[in-house]
Amino acid sequence: MSEDINVKEIVAATDEDYEKAKTKFQSDEYSKEEFLELAKLYTDSFHDFKEGEPIKGKIVSVIDDNVIIDVGFKSEGTIPLSEFGEDPEIKVGDEVEVVLESVEDQDGNLVLSKQRADFLKIWDKVIKSHETGEILQGTIIKRIKGGMVVDLMGMEAFLPGSQIDIRPIRDFDAFVGKTLDFKVVKVNIPTENVVVSHKVLVEEEIADQRNAILESLEKGQILEGTVKAITDFGVFVDLGGVDGLIHITDLSWGRINHPSEIVKLDETIKVVVTDFDEEKKRISLSLKKLMAHPWDNIENKYKIGDKVSGRVVSLTDYGAFIEIEKGIEGLIHNSEMSWTQHIKHPSQVVSMGQIIDAVILSLDKDEKKISLGIKQLEPDPWQSLMQKYPVGSKHTGVARNLTNFGVFVELEPGVDGLVHISDLSWTKKIRHPGEVVKKGEKIDVVVLGVDVDQRKISLGHKQITNNPWDEFEKKYTIGTVTEGKVVRIIEKGLIAELPDDVDGFVPATQLSTSRVKNIANHFPIEGMIPLKVIEFDKENKKIVLSSIAALKDKTEEEIQEYLDTHKLDRVSVQSIQKSETGAIDSSEFPIFEVHDEKTHHSHPSKPQGKPVKKVEEKPVEEKPVEEKLVEEKPAEEKKAEEKPVEEKLVEEKPVEEKQEENTEEK
Repeated sequence: MSEDINVKEIVAATDEDYEKAKTKFQSDEYSKEEFLELAKLYTDSFHDFKEGEPIKGKIVSVIDDNVIIDVGFKSEGTIPLSEFGEDPEIKVGDEVEVVLESVEDQDGNLVLSKQRADFLKIWDKVIKSHETGEILQGTIIKRIKGGMVVDLMGMEAFLPGSQIDIRPIRDFDAFVGKTLDFKVVKVNIPTENVVVSHKVLVEEEIADQRNAILESLEKGQILEGTVKAITDFGVFVDLGGVDGLIHITDLSWGRINHPSEIVKLDETIKVVVTDFDEEKKRISLSLKKLMAHPWDNIENKYKIGDKVSGRVVSLTDYGAFIEIEKGIEGLIHNSEMSWTQHIKHPSQVVSMGQIIDAVILSLDKDEKKISLGIKQLEPDPWQSLMQKYPVGSKHTGVARNLTNFGVFVELEPGVDGLVHISDLSWTKKIRHPGEVVKKGEKIDVVVLGVDVDQRKISLGHKQITNNPWDEFEKKYTIGTVTEGKVVRIIEKGLIAELPDDVDGFVPATQLSTSRVKNIANHFPIEGMIPLKVIEFDKENKKIVLSSIAALKDKTEEEIQEYLDTHKLDRVSVQSIQKSETGAIDSSEFPIFEVHDEKTHHSHPSKPQGKPVKKVEEKPVEEKPVEEKLVEEKPAEEKKAEEKPVEEKLVEEKPVEEKQEENTEEK
């Protein structure tokens, strides 16, 4: 028979088409009956092969590392010896199950696989166990990300970390090599992936135990359990199949930062049931309620005045909390930390975790509050300050802080006194302490008073020298002619410094007989002007002066020089000599202020004694034009004077002066 005989065509060679088949196969060696019998035998030796399906074959021979398998195909297949495992016992003629992976490869050979056939056997078992819930046994072979790899009857399956046990796993490597029972929980047929679980089997075993615990659970019941997990907010305890939570606040009567300070993983502890939610199956537990409350019988342990030691457990803006023992804390207020220093925050004195000593100042059992103090550990230095700093004694200190109302002077570390702004100078009107002393500079002071209860020391700087106003009373009597240096321009006049370094006030009306709109333009700082005392008040330490009065007895040339120097309007000698220069009501001028040492505020001084009567205005007699105090102005100038205040800052000047100013500016 020809080797090119097609099996299907032989099967079709029946009685009707025998002649046709005979012609095609060119066979005259056999009779019709022999030919059909041979065709049947030949047909039975072949199968309808499909790739990927398992088939049975016989071992024909073993050549080197290859096993030759006859599966009834026109050609034999080859399988690597390694697929039969280590040290396999292979005999020619043994029947094996393989999978036809390809009818022919690139070389035209039949491709077979024993490993694939073995896998399909296991895969069928896995599929059936997933459907029926059958328990399979496997060995954990290695650890991977998210779980473990299990050898399940020769194939690999994935065991998630959360499915190993009902308790959290802390050492995964300890499970490598263990053989356990597993249940197939997920199968992915396209990718041939399998997920197994050991946890579900454990849960099924303890289900009855869990139900028994839940049925018998009640508040106040004391149970024993194992610490299962520790978190920032509490501890989970395994009560024997059911979990309960001990919140961090229920672990100890004292303050703790983390539950790990009280319990350890896998530790066996006793707890009391405080609450149970039947719907959510949540059990709340407590550890501290098995211990006596620390405030019970506290009056037998601590008394007011006792010295105690504790750890700083909290710092607030107003003080520090000290843990005397677990569950008993006391507060040291900022005011109880130092006799002499002003403590703004407790961190200036103590730090978190520090062990310190303190004295019990008060104890309230009902409110569970204890007040403590640390300054009481030392004698109160203020009790001896009266002896160390008697009133009238002189000292040198350091300016530590400047305020609008005065300067705080450090006499010694922790002991400060206040020099009020009014006690900085006998002769100057001080607007800010910085005019006299800078921060960090040394300054001489005199103790004016010590208030032990209020913890205040009043100091003075001007009292270092004698009060010069007794001498000024004699030297600057009303009518005394002198001169002064312009040191400051104020709203209603200027301040002039007299020869004895004392300040006096010159009202604007006493600088010129004509109206002066902008004093600074006519009387520059450091400029010298003639002056005459028109008022002296020793009690309020003020001197009022007048330039007009000082010019009264001057010659016309001296008056003209004064007017030219200060760029004032031209007036006659008679207008100056006849001007009224009576007493001035200085209460109108804010430069003279009396400071309130108690409130550190200032208010305008009030007139002393009887108020000065104002001189009634007399009708001005008609005089020649050259003798008038103020020259008549054109209508335009009068109209300009009627403009709003903000437009009257600069006096109207002649065109020549404006041109000169413009030239200078250019």
